Amino acid sequence: MINFNVPPYTGKEMDYIRQCVENQKICGDGPFTKKCNEWFEKRMNTAKCLMTTSCTHATELAALLAQVGEGDEVIMPSYTFVSTANAFVLRGATPVFVDIRPDTMNLDETLIEDAVTEHTKAIAPVHYAGVACEMDTIMEIAKRHHLFVIEDAAQGVMSFYKGKALGTIGDFGCYSFHETKNYSMGEGGALLIQDPKYVEEAEILREKGTNRSKYYRGQIDKYSWMNYGSSYLPSDMNAAYLYAQLEMADEINQARKDCWNRYYEDLKPLADEGRIELPVVPKDCVHNAHMFYIKVKDIEERTRFIDYLKRNEVHAVFHYVPLHSAPAGLKFGRFHGEDKYTTRESERLVRLPMYYRLTLDQVDEICDKVKKFFQ
Repeated sequence: MINFNVPPYTGKEMDYIRQCVENQKICGDGPFTKKCNEWFEKRMNTAKCLMTTSCTHATELAALLAQVGEGDEVIMPSYTFVSTANAFVLRGATPVFVDIRPDTMNLDETLIEDAVTEHTKAIAPVHYAGVACEMDTIMEIAKRHHLFVIEDAAQGVMSFYKGKALGTIGDFGCYSFHETKNYSMGEGGALLIQDPKYVEEAEILREKGTNRSKYYRGQIDKYSWMNYGSSYLPSDMNAAYLYAQLEMADEINQARKDCWNRYYEDLKPLADEGRIELPVVPKDCVHNAHMFYIKVKDIEERTRFIDYLKRNEVHAVFHYVPLHSAPAGLKFGRFHGEDKYTTRESERLVRLPMYYRLTLDQVDEICDKVKKFFQ
């Protein structure tokens, strides 16, 4: 069986975890956490990176920093993971779902402004498959209406829009290092902050409402409870696992791109025949090969196709069920405008295996089986 996902592993992870144990520093904000923070700040050119226990928690921190609260509204796509909405629902806000573009599966930037009301507090674009939303338009709308932009870049580490790293274009950016992501620490995430004025507050919120970060830096001689907060610090052992991959980030990125490009080349004849559709990457975007998906005719064909691949030792999956059709989505949110593409396109999409160390021979084998199904 060719697995759908295998978590990335370089070989140094256990050595670095052992260092944590031997140095008797395994809790949050240890040496490896700091190394990860610094790596992202330098590589992504962001004012501040704070490692977190998950992308969910990074988004919750962003919601707190943006002071999202009861009665506010946050515009987002319905085609996303539940965490995008949960972070704001927990604050008492209403997710306002807007339709997606069928080419990139991203929030349709031309529909955002019509969804803005006097209660709108933020826009939460989701960079699906590591392909950027049309951020110039989104930022221009946000500026005119005085809205925060909180980027869900869970899938977007090492992706770029017009030369800018995803997660660094809006006010706040949120990364994921779940085991299904390009770079992993098992469970984990990061909050990227562009304006330094939010850094001290973010550190306090992340450190259980205390100014302990200042204490550790030697800026104060004791720390105190300053505000509400929670514990968003990952273990330094998790960060050690991740840092081994960050040291090889370019190699991992290139290996994934090689597989992505092979998929595209092998399956293009099927797309030219109109049997499937392939991913679209707009010219201003540099993607990270987070996933390779195809679109089939409809949900019935998708079900047959996934079953066929499973019988032929290939594990493929579909992706999100649109949030606005879920019980919690109906309870907490609303869909603005027409659901022209969100449901239809979500029912056609199939994700093929994609991970570091997937071989080109395996990609060829998968593509041969895909072709046989459509023949």
